[in-house]
Amino acid sequence: MTENKDQVAGLLLAAGGGRRLGGHPKALLSHRGRPLVEHAVEVLRAGGCGRVHVVLGARAEEVRERAALAGCVLVDNPDWEEGMGSSLRAGLASLAGSGARAALVSLVDQPGIGPRAVARVLGVYESPGTLAAAAYDGQRGHPVLFGAGHWAEITATATGDRGARAYLKARQDAITLVECGDVARAFDIDTEADLVHLE
Repeated sequence: MTENKDQVAGLLLAAGGGRRLGGHPKALLSHRGRPLVEHAVEVLRAGGCGRVHVVLGARAEEVRERAALAGCVLVDNPDWEEGMGSSLRAGLASLAGSGARAALVSLVDQPGIGPRAVARVLGVYESPGTLAAAAYDGQRGHPVLFGAGHWAEITATATGDRGARAYLKARQDAITLVECGDVARAFDIDTEADLVHLE
């Protein structure tokens, strides 16, 4: 685990503006008494990521002021309104030259995914060619682990809100699926009705 911890960076996508939440950025939603982005960073760290890069977009300055993100590399995505693809590109670009050999990508709006799921996916890392993802009852979800050998092509193809979905679909036979349905719940906080999942 120590070796993985040094080689795999956590990459948290937290730039969205919460359009379906009345324009409340998801990073700033309150969960267990603190901003959701702060909770998500702690999950990555507790799961074994030694370094964490956080992609910010909507109201980035306010997120910096309100959330305790010391020790994280904060990445501004000026194109956040284009969707998750732009945040993934910005995040992977921030890892270039960092020494990281893989990125474990998680989304800020999935508080039901905790450290145990992160640790499971992190645990299958073997090389820069590794491609792995958490699965929930056999269905691929987050977090997703991209070895550095995949970054250039993901960066070239990640667009809109689909992120790396097309890249993963084209390589589904190469993905190591790690079942996490017994330790995590993969719901998203997308609409006001979903706010019941926050504490």
